Amino acid sequence: MEWQLQDAKNQFSKVVQKARQEGPQVVVTVRGERTAVVLSARDYDALRAGRPTLVDDLLGGPAWDDEFADAVEARNKSPSRDVAF
Repeated sequence: MEWQLQDAKNQFSKVVQKARQEGPQVVVTVRGERTAVVLSARDYDALRAGRPTLVDDLLGGPAWDDEFADAVEARNKSPSRDVAF
């Protein structure tokens, strides 16, 4: 179902209910261009199922070898410039 943006804002609870009962609700601008889709939590969870999170991606990166880890630890810890407060 497509909604004009103003109608979707005025009837947000109805848009959410329809998303839960009928599936995704497409919210469009006055010009008819798609701008947003309202999904039920169930539909959103189904889309995200099996996809890694940002944390998973960051933690799943390549392991640091000992030489690189030592170089990171050995870097200068002082600020790069003086900051007056």
